[in-house]
Amino acid sequence: MIPKGKVATYGQIAGLIGLPSHARFVGRTLRNLPRGTKLPWHRVVNASLRISQRGGGEARQRRLLKKEDVTFIGERIASAHRWEAGRD
Repeated sequence: MIPKGKVATYGQIAGLIGLPSHARFVGRTLRNLPRGTKLPWHRVVNASLRISQRGGGEARQRRLLKKEDVTFIGERIASAHRWEAGRD
């Protein structure tokens, strides 16, 4: 549901699926997606609007977000790209 050019946090997703306070569960689930998945996993970031370190996929995630015109201020995603469910 996260539109192109927007990002959501692990915590936001946890709340949307009815599991508030389970942001780490969302992260583990996304990390274990099968290769080639169509799910836009790259649009989910940490609460600081930064790409989480996970041993290798950070550069790919940044590249995919930039392809969607997501802008970065240093390592942080500009807050204008934060998705709010029901507003977009």
